[in-house]
Amino acid sequence: MTGILGLAGVAHFLRPQTFDSIVPPRLGDPRVWTYASGVAELACATMLTVPATRRLGGSASAALMVGVFPANIYTVKKHWHNPRGRAIALARLPLQVPLVWMSWNIASGRAESSD
Repeated sequence: MTGILGLAGVAHFLRPQTFDSIVPPRLGDPRVWTYASGVAELACATMLTVPATRRLGGSASAALMVGVFPANIYTVKKHWHNPRGRAIALARLPLQVPLVWMSWNIASGRAESSD
């Protein structure tokens, strides 16, 4: 989880336009959400690396994974009329489940490592 969150967090700053495009318009300025979610991912990754904050980092990571799910739903709706785009967006939806599960295991102390 640390690696996933760390890489994703950095990507939000290196290629923000990619993430801007999946922010639902009703949320306002997409760049603000892109950077905020990048900061949140980096903060979660950092908490997962520190033994004293690992469980808190797991809880925060699980909440973050649930919190970004609406962007994945929006992406499906956005690409619904493009068969390839729709297939990719639909394939991403179930991937959120193991990310929440891994994060929750860290939060509950069942995971030996956050990597």
